[in-house]
Amino acid sequence: MVKAVLGVIGGSGVYDLPGLEDVREEAVASPWGEPSDALRIGRIGDTTVVFLARHGRGHRLSPSGIDYRANIDAMKRVGVTDIVALSACGSFRQELYPGLFVLVDQFVDRTVGRTSSFFGNGCVAHVSMAHPVGPALQARILEAAEAEEIAVRKGGTYVCMEGPQFSSYAESLTYKAQGYDVIGMTNMPEAKLAREAEITYATIAMVTDFDCWHPEHGAVDVAAVVAVARANAAKAARLVSRLARDLPAERVPCPAGSDRALDGAIMTAPTHRDPALMAKLDAVCARVLAAG
Repeated sequence: MVKAVLGVIGGSGVYDLPGLEDVREEAVASPWGEPSDALRIGRIGDTTVVFLARHGRGHRLSPSGIDYRANIDAMKRVGVTDIVALSACGSFRQELYPGLFVLVDQFVDRTVGRTSSFFGNGCVAHVSMAHPVGPALQARILEAAEAEEIAVRKGGTYVCMEGPQFSSYAESLTYKAQGYDVIGMTNMPEAKLAREAEITYATIAMVTDFDCWHPEHGAVDVAAVVAVARANAAKAARLVSRLARDLPAERVPCPAGSDRALDGAIMTAPTHRDPALMAKLDAVCARVLAAG
């Protein structure tokens, strides 16, 4: 039996997790770099919950300055099996209004300056990202939202831009025309790395604005985003608390295969693998390395 451990990554406006009990802080060392902050490890009900402020307390890290590999590796090292990413986002649809939560199920990666894999020369691996969100985990988030009477929309595509600037008007119109639903700056490569680490991943995209396409709303500014993000934070805490209390004690196999994503994914023959890289992959590849 693999114990279910819920990881929560807090984005803009979410720097703590109210309701977390018996909390201890742990500065987890990662061979990939420095995580955004110390992990806050506690429990909600009978479920172990690990919280990480994606931008660090005080919001000191930009979207491009986050060490996503170190964050995911640190969570893997403390036993996290499922991650819920709380992320502020802009909306490309009238019906996806500020304050609404969107449970996206697809991503489009438009980042350009970030390392997006644990693997590379010395150990090549290819995991499937066809279905990047764990369907069973997402269904549980939806059930928790309904129980807490929190408005959510199930399904949608999140396009991740590099930032830190907000979109130009032309970019906003282009993304809207392409049929994307929301835009943010942080879920890539986070979702890719979680899949490589065999951690089930789901996003709660918390709408803060209409980007800049909307004819009746002005350009995005930090003050407006922060105001809505802070209002969203209390709802997000309620939602995560309900999810944690209802989470099964044992990890449930993922219909999208996230819990076994590395099965058959490593291409490099054992005799040709770089020992230094393999040492860094000790947590990410723990299951397949143990199986030989």
